[in-house]
Amino acid sequence: MLRIVLAEDSVLLREGLVGLMERFGHQVVAAVGSADELTDAVAAHEPDIVVTDVRMPPGFSDEGLRAAIALRRRRPGLPILVLSQYIQRSYAEDLLDSSDGTGVGYLLKERIGHVEEFVDAVHRVAEGGTVVDPEVVRQLIRHRRDPLARLTAREQEVLALMAEGKSNASIAAAMVVSEGTVSKHFGSILTKLDLSLDDTTNRRVLAVLAYLRGRPGAEPPGRPGPRG
Repeated sequence: MLRIVLAEDSVLLREGLVGLMERFGHQVVAAVGSADELTDAVAAHEPDIVVTDVRMPPGFSDEGLRAAIALRRRRPGLPILVLSQYIQRSYAEDLLDSSDGTGVGYLLKERIGHVEEFVDAVHRVAEGGTVVDPEVVRQLIRHRRDPLARLTAREQEVLALMAEGKSNASIAAAMVVSEGTVSKHFGSILTKLDLSLDDTTNRRVLAVLAYLRGRPGAEPPGRPGPRG
């Protein structure tokens, strides 16, 4: 059971999310409608994960996101899943830059309708994983045309699924191919992009996202290093 603080200004969506989380056996310890209330609720309840909207009162710009990033500064490693109505690449990048980039997620609100996938994303973020909406990943890929242009269409598809946090088995199922084929594409991607990653899924996700954001120089999380 996860203890969740939920921040969403829409009463209808907020109550719907409370019911959804409770249906899957989790406890929403606080459900609030503003960034200030979110900050207070986290201090009072010390939740396992925060799920928050980006745009909240009073300005309805990025109050929820800024509150989330501030919370991560005060409590490094606090898992946070941010929901957004629209794709804002800069919002995703700001969130991924908070703390060490683990235990964070950025999803479009339309993903909530895919109930099992949404709940799985909550679990993965709570466990320290990184989850980024596939549409954001596609924007990051479009943003970096070179050297991504060297990748085939199938390799770009594999790269996008990797960046969403999917395992080789999940990628194979999504593409209706064998795991061996995914591994072959994966090896080709590593060679063409000069990435060297270990077999830890979240480290792989972080390294790929760092590359797509154009920041491969600052020792990407997927570079080989001591295990432990």
